Amino acid sequence: MRIEIKGVSKRFKDRVILEDVNMVLEPNHIYGFIGPNGSGKTLLLKMICGFYIPTTGEILINGENIIKKKEYPKDTGALIEKPSFLPDLTGYQNLQLLASIQNKVTKNQIEEIMDIVGLSEFKNQKYNTYSLGTKQKLGIAQAIMEDQQLIILDEPFNGLDEASAKKIRAYLLKEKEKGKLIILSTHIKEDVKRLADTLYMFENGKVKNIKQKSK
Repeated sequence: MRIEIKGVSKRFKDRVILEDVNMVLEPNHIYGFIGPNGSGKTLLLKMICGFYIPTTGEILINGENIIKKKEYPKDTGALIEKPSFLPDLTGYQNLQLLASIQNKVTKNQIEEIMDIVGLSEFKNQKYNTYSLGTKQKLGIAQAIMEDQQLIILDEPFNGLDEASAKKIRAYLLKEKEKGKLIILSTHIKEDVKRLADTLYMFENGKVKNIKQKSK
């Protein structure tokens, strides 16, 4: 999976949210998008997923212009903003329902993913009884459960206890080594500093590269 963002700008009426964003995101890397709330991080993630169309510029995924295709990119798992699930189903039932769309994962694999994110003891509890952190874990689980090549997580550690966050960080590092492309967005730099190979700062509509790990 490779993403090329070329001259992307986004305006809503007279308000400029992002201006002339250029970046190349490669497999086998973790990228951190950091910046204050409202700086355009989440908006760019939504454009990568095809939910919004740039005012100008283009986004290529594996050489294909996703704006022209007007479809959600293949092999992509995403958690953007607050997770939302059916309240009267258990966590496990919600994941099973989502998994039934493509039938790419087994029941055992769903349970394995729930264990990875620390949800095993909550798998048979209804979603409407979940805490903020537990809901967040379920959101991460749905984003990673189908062995996606592109993983996008917006504020992934919001509401998580340190033990759970540590476990998920270890999982993401392991998946990166398998060749996956992972994008993490947060307004708290420390949340992704230890994970990201490259950090991009979003501020006043501009995006700049502020960190590159030495290989």
